[in-house]
This record gives sequence, structure tokens and C-alpha cells, in this order.
Amino acid sequence: MTRRRWVLAAVAVMIAVVCGVVAMSDADRPAAAARAPAANTGTVEKGTLSARVSGAGTLTYRARSDGSPFVAVNQARGVYTQLPEAGDRVGCGGVLYRVDDRPVVLLCGTVPAYRALRVGVNGRDVRQLNRNLHRLGYDADAHVRIDPADSAFTSKTEQALRGLQRKQGLAVTGALDVGDAVFLPVSVRIAKVTGQVGVSAGPGAPVLSATSDVLQVEVNIDSSQQGEVKRGDRAQITLPGSTPAMGRVAGFGRVAQAAGGQASQASEATIPTFISLEDPAKADGLDEAPVDVDITTKGVDNALSVPVTALVGKAGGGFAVEVVRAGRRELVAVQLGLFDTGGGRVQVEGDLRAGDSVVVPSI
Repeated sequence: MTRRRWVLAAVAVMIAVVCGVVAMSDADRPAAAARAPAANTGTVEKGTLSARVSGAGTLTYRARSDGSPFVAVNQARGVYTQLPEAGDRVGCGGVLYRVDDRPVVLLCGTVPAYRALRVGVNGRDVRQLNRNLHRLGYDADAHVRIDPADSAFTSKTEQALRGLQRKQGLAVTGALDVGDAVFLPVSVRIAKVTGQVGVSAGPGAPVLSATSDVLQVEVNIDSSQQGEVKRGDRAQITLPGSTPAMGRVAGFGRVAQAAGGQASQASEATIPTFISLEDPAKADGLDEAPVDVDITTKGVDNALSVPVTALVGKAGGGFAVEVVRAGRRELVAVQLGLFDTGGGRVQVEGDLRAGDSVVVPSI
């Protein structure tokens, strides 16, 4: 049972008990204010409250925002002569695999290779090539400077590209053939290889799938809570060894999963939720490790709050708390605000002040 459900269940139990046994009308209040034996009490506090969605998560490698991996599509013709293995890491500008013993280079970008690039060509694919050549320093090596926002293939692009080709063992032509490179959004960690060494490398066929080489957290939240959690919400993660880490919700899976892992539309289904870590280095070496996750969905500052268990139901509806002042008990009506699902408290408005004592059930 999640903390949120526990809190709501506790409220329901209290309401049921009070409404069935000690519900009071306005006419009953003088009796409520009479002197009474000492009671277990909690304190009215003023401060910050947070609503949270909690769950058990797993450290995994970041990929697309919905959790799906990047797919490398081969465009070279020939036979696969060298392929990476699952777990290998390849950086932007590195050799991803080989066809007919010719390297196919990984370049970073979201536009897939679909045409040859040479002097005179313009477009988004050229812009991402220019960005790669600039960030990898090949323009500086060629004593030119490429504007990474330039979408034109110029003589500067040609000179810098020759440097990349020379270093990685490509034919030094100053042009990029469609089969010379695969464009993926980031440097990658190989997840699965579908091509096979010695098999024909058909253009347009997937050769491997990959993720980024940065760890993130995947946590499955109840589908009923999906509307509460938003992209950008802050999350506190407890890593193995009780090490704390902070992160933010980065995205959601597209398909709800049942308990058995199958796609489902049932009320008990969960939604895969992905959380990026503010300091991924804290999780190095912990792939597939279990973690605890608390996602903060709402917050309020300088709020008066009482323990959830201090709430009692009023005859005719609404809520109250039993306040102890100078040895006397008084039933005070309250309006409820935010439930702090982590701290077991609830925001209240009424004739209360910080430091007041309120009656809570005996443990």
C-alpha cells in the first residue's frame, strides 16, 4: 500500500470512528469543552508541507523520454565485419561498427542519415554534421572555425571532415556518404546487437539498439496517480547504502503495465516514469540496483498543519480537531488543505495557532 493510500485510509478510519461514536453537533460543544482527563496529543505546526508519490524504482540507462532505446539503422552496403557487444560505449565521432572492414562512425544528432553530404548541400542534417565537427575539434585542427548553427556544407566543413575521416580510417574525400555514419542523439551504451558478423549489411536494416551512457531511475507509478506527477517534478532518490540523490521527472512510458509486465488498461496498471539524476556520478556502477523514490507533486509554505490522525468528523459533514487548552478540550472546526503524504500531516485552517495541542488516538 502506498503512503498516500495509507494516509487516506487513516483518514477514512478516523472519520468512521468519530462519525459513528463521537460525532458532535454545535449543541454538543459545551460538553466537549469541559474538563477532561489527560489525552495523547500532537502539536499544531507551521511550516512547509509536500504532497508526494512514492515507489520502488530501478537504476537503468537513459534513452528516449518514453524509455525506448535508440535504434541504429545501417545504410552501408556489404558484409558486417565487426560489431560492438552489449555494454560497450561509443562516443560521438567514434567507430560504431564496420562493413566490408570500412568504419561506420557514430555522429550525434536527431536527423538520420538519408543522403550524401558534400559542398553546396544545405539542411538540418548538415547543421548537425557541422556541430559534430566543431564540438569534436576537427575545425580547429584544420585551422578553420565552423559555426555550429550553420546549415551549409562549406569548404570549412570539407576541411574539418577530412580530419575526421583521416583519424577514423574512412576514405578521405571531404564528403560524407550516406553509409559512412549513423546519427543518434547522444553518445551511447550498446543495449542489444541485432546484426551478425559475416551477414549482409542491408541498407535500411536495424543493426543495434542503444541507450545513453548516463544512469536514470525508472519507477512504476499507479495509473490513478499519473495526473498528479508532471514532467519536471522534483524527486528524492535513496540509493543503495542509504545514499540520497536528487532528480527530476524526465518522461513517461507510453503503455500502462499490469503487475505481470503486460500492457493493460486495468485500474491496477502502472505507468513507467523516468527520473533524471542531478548528479549521475553518484550512481556509477549501480546499473539495475533497486532504489526508493519520493516524487514531490505539490508544496505549500508557512502552512498550519496537524497530524492526520487528529481529524474527527462533524455531524452534518466537515472536519474538526479537539484542541487542549489550559486542561480543557474544545472541538474546533477546520478546513482541510494539502495532505503531506510523507509526514502524515494535513494543512488546516481554523481557530488554531502554532503550538496548540490537539488530541490524537492512543497508539
